[in-house]
Amino acid sequence: MQWPLFVLVEKILSESEPLPYSWTVHGTTGYDFMYVVNNLFVNQAAEAAFDALYSRFIAEPTDLASLSDASKKLVLTQSLTSELEARSAELARIVEQTRRYRGFTRNSLAFGLSEFVAALEIYRTYITGPGQVSDRDRAYVDAAIHEAQARNPLVPSGLFEFLRETLLMENFESFPGEQQAALRRFVMKFQQITGPVMAKSMEDTAFYIYNRLVSLNEVGGHLNRFGASVEEFHAHNTNLAYPHAMLSSSTHDTKRSEDVRARINALSELPEDWARMVERWAVINADAKTEVNGQLAPSRNDEYLIYQTLLGAYQPGMDEDAAFLERIITYMHKAINEAKRHSNWINPNAAYAQAVADFVTHIWGSLAFRETFDAFLGRVQFFGWMNALGQTLLKLTCPGVPDIYQGNELWNFSLVDPDNRRPVDFAQRHALLDDLHDREQADRAALLRDLLATPETGAIKLYLTARTLAFRRQHEALFSQGDYAPVAVEGPQAEHLCAFVRRHAEARLLVIVPRLTAILMQGEPAAALGEAWGDTRLLLPEGLAGQPLENVLTGERVVAGQHLPLAAALAIWPLAVF
Repeated sequence: MQWPLFVLVEKILSESEPLPYSWTVHGTTGYDFMYVVNNLFVNQAAEAAFDALYSRFIAEPTDLASLSDASKKLVLTQSLTSELEARSAELARIVEQTRRYRGFTRNSLAFGLSEFVAALEIYRTYITGPGQVSDRDRAYVDAAIHEAQARNPLVPSGLFEFLRETLLMENFESFPGEQQAALRRFVMKFQQITGPVMAKSMEDTAFYIYNRLVSLNEVGGHLNRFGASVEEFHAHNTNLAYPHAMLSSSTHDTKRSEDVRARINALSELPEDWARMVERWAVINADAKTEVNGQLAPSRNDEYLIYQTLLGAYQPGMDEDAAFLERIITYMHKAINEAKRHSNWINPNAAYAQAVADFVTHIWGSLAFRETFDAFLGRVQFFGWMNALGQTLLKLTCPGVPDIYQGNELWNFSLVDPDNRRPVDFAQRHALLDDLHDREQADRAALLRDLLATPETGAIKLYLTARTLAFRRQHEALFSQGDYAPVAVEGPQAEHLCAFVRRHAEARLLVIVPRLTAILMQGEPAAALGEAWGDTRLLLPEGLAGQPLENVLTGERVVAGQHLPLAAALAIWPLAVF
């Protein structure tokens, strides 16, 4: 598109929901990409183990459908009650003017509308008038009405059929002329309710309740999903209707930074170790709980969230304990109020909040807890770094426009706002970038060894970002116009690799990103290099097979035939761009 403006929409897409093709935009602000790239680094095979552990630990049933329904209705009866009442009253006034529909009372309409909203699978529809309904919106309205009817078999079906016809404006001509404008206004205004309900009920309620693996509880995410295959990731990038959309991994709105999610994702590769540790910690920390209203606080569910949060956010040697502790207490205060189980913003439970703060303070100062926690973190954080580097490279090379949220040039282990709004030391980043440039010019091989030996500094992420962006700048057409094609991987470790090419005219770019390396390395915190890949190899496509290849990140040169051995491609560094 040759437009004078780059136009994006802040649109959260539900599962399998496409962005309307009729919109004259370049794409979304990137939450759909964030969802699929984050899930790529989650071990799908561990889903059953995590389900069992979570249910066992919290000792509560976890029904996602019921949680979604209850969360939406809670929001409708608390935060958005006045909006629902206003729309119900508006519709009641309209139907009073028609003999056919005047039997529907304001209360029955309010009930029907709330049931429809609870059943709607997407944030909102975009119906503007009679006959101006897309097939997409019609399908979502029909599905929600059908679900609402199924949930309420004793309610006369005529109510839901009327709401369906009204929301789709199929009964527009049944209303007197003077009421048609009012009906159109009602439909337009009602559609503006469903988005906030979805956001408040899922992002700001259910995401703080369902803590199975909290790295998946992200804006644009879906709680019923646990990981994505390489094939799903490729499908996302090859079927793009908007190839110039933004590619995001952290924003001002994310529940956790990209690096926190990447580290927590690593737990999915260590399910047995995680289960042992979290159950051991529950025993060690049992005496740190306080009785509040006859129940021990924090709840087992909140305790489970605390352990994941500590593992995801702590930087050994970088964070001062007192400051970090204050951040976690502030985060948990927000989390328990958003969850609305033991406290909420309207009626805060000060006793429960204090019990949670006391628990966090106690365990963080407990030698018994910290010894086991620090040892386990040492393993998890390494694979978190590898995940984070992989998703960074994918963001910088997949079709679209990569966005780097402030502070994420280095490791950023921030949580939800206000934690992710803290000042960023850009002077430090400028100085480090200059230093990396000088060291690369002097001895790139030595720099690469040092970066890999000291990943905790974050310089390795900055180097990867700077080097890849510099290459993008030199090959603008390849990235702005080039297509995307998966590269076949063969051999014993094929499932641990995501590889693709970008192609434009005669230009080719091969991107190689390992995944699930904790499994590959059998839990030993080491980079997946050389012999770790055995005889796993890439089947090189036309334009690359038989050609000399140079790794943009390392300067290594490789000559391959039809196949490129991973032992050669990843001999000294855990990522490659040829």
